[in-house]
Amino acid sequence: MTLRTARRSSLVDQVIEQLRSEITAGAWPVGAKIPPEPALAASLGVGRNTVREAVRALTHAGLLDSRQGDGTYVRATSEMSGAVRRRLQAAELAEILEVRRGLEVEAARLAAARRTDADIAAIAAALARRDAAWASGDHAVFVEADLAFHTAVVEATHNRVLTDLYRDFSAALRASIGAAGTLMEHTDVPHGPIAAAIEAGDAQAAAQATHSCLDEIIRSTTARPDV
Repeated sequence: MTLRTARRSSLVDQVIEQLRSEITAGAWPVGAKIPPEPALAASLGVGRNTVREAVRALTHAGLLDSRQGDGTYVRATSEMSGAVRRRLQAAELAEILEVRRGLEVEAARLAAARRTDADIAAIAAALARRDAAWASGDHAVFVEADLAFHTAVVEATHNRVLTDLYRDFSAALRASIGAAGTLMEHTDVPHGPIAAAIEAGDAQAAAQATHSCLDEIIRSTTARPDV
């Protein structure tokens, strides 16, 4: 971790901003434990009380989760992400999937119009990893690979707001992908048509393929009586 040495004015605010920057940059991913208080204090050149206040503020904002006797973990990458995550914890799976459909259909449409050669390669690689993960039968690996594919599509839009929003939504998406995979009794919905349409630059086909994919997932999960 590389942190600037904090000046003596507004120390708590400075430490809050530096810790927030580390979290936003992904130095500590969601779910990871941040360094202990003494280590942070030494890195920043401030007292432990200052670090404690900064961590308390970021915990209140929803970015960190302090666990008594265990440590402090990253809960979200931004205040928006934390708010989205808290809201979605109480949401029904069907509601999450419907919002996911809206985001991903528009992302596919934009990606087909804006993708670069590098984007096409990234989407193809993500699709290959997704298919391999499905074939392996490892559900946890598949969930991550499936989300990585859709993230690659969103990144191909080159729309920073949409990309940030999708990343903030990722925790709920991860849960929805996992739940959908379980409820669908391991019936995969091919994603090849999405990648092919984006590569071909066919925005309408990309949007339709994505819409059909999410429609199938929604039908398969909401049709079951225990959902």
